Amino acid sequence: MNIDDESLTTLEDLRGDLASRYKWAPSSGASVDSAIVEADLAALDCDGYVIWEDLLTADECGQIRDVVQPWLGHTGRNSFEGRRTQRIYSLLTRTRLCDRIADHPRVLAVLDRLLMPNYLLSTLQAINIQPGESAQLAHHDDGFYPVPRPREPLAAATIWAIDDFTADNGATVVYPGSHRWGKRRPGPQDRSETVTMPAGSCVLFVGTLWHGGGANTSTGDRLAVTAQYCQPWLRPMEAFTLSVSRELARTVSDDIRRMLGYSIHPPFIGAVDGLHPLRLLDQP
Repeated sequence: MNIDDESLTTLEDLRGDLASRYKWAPSSGASVDSAIVEADLAALDCDGYVIWEDLLTADECGQIRDVVQPWLGHTGRNSFEGRRTQRIYSLLTRTRLCDRIADHPRVLAVLDRLLMPNYLLSTLQAINIQPGESAQLAHHDDGFYPVPRPREPLAAATIWAIDDFTADNGATVVYPGSHRWGKRRPGPQDRSETVTMPAGSCVLFVGTLWHGGGANTSTGDRLAVTAQYCQPWLRPMEAFTLSVSRELARTVSDDIRRMLGYSIHPPFIGAVDGLHPLRLLDQP
């Protein structure tokens, strides 16, 4: 609906104009039962994270493992990326097999409540922790946004177990309740938990939760895929509007397309030449 000059008194009056009137549709998260979503949100509020099992089948995990294997080469450039950890960035440009991870309805149902409308995909990458890797520096995923804590999360992340997560192969270590802390870091007095879960599972945590990859003291690799999301007014970690071509953007789901940046944060953030960015995909 267009807003006429007589009814316009603040920028809030433009909230439903450009952002939602051009090819707008609710996310697939709307299909998830509200009682399930409420339970997930209660777990997030209490601990800062929630674990879901059996979201991917063994066959799907196997397909993802096979498709990413050829790209697993260099290890990290620093101790945070991991000297014995392999990372594949920009998975969207390499395979469609991980699309379901990025736009899974169970995840989007939570994000629809946790973040503002038209939230963005911040990164989608594979992480393979090899034997001999040491524990990662504890961090929170929205820590690079210079907004003081305590505060509401500016982002959220999922880690999907393509291999089993065990206590000795680099499973993620979390600090329950740390999403409510101020600026202090975790210390020896703080309780931590290792996220052990079978392949096909997913852990979702808010961007203010302190966590880190565990040490891999086993003899095998630990492969995971992480999809991370941020508020629509923030800059994502990966510049998907540069790495993902318009041709590719036309082939992904409506949810992924929106999260790539083909959306508007009201009233104007994300516009292209004063128009909704989806109009770019209507051009040859």
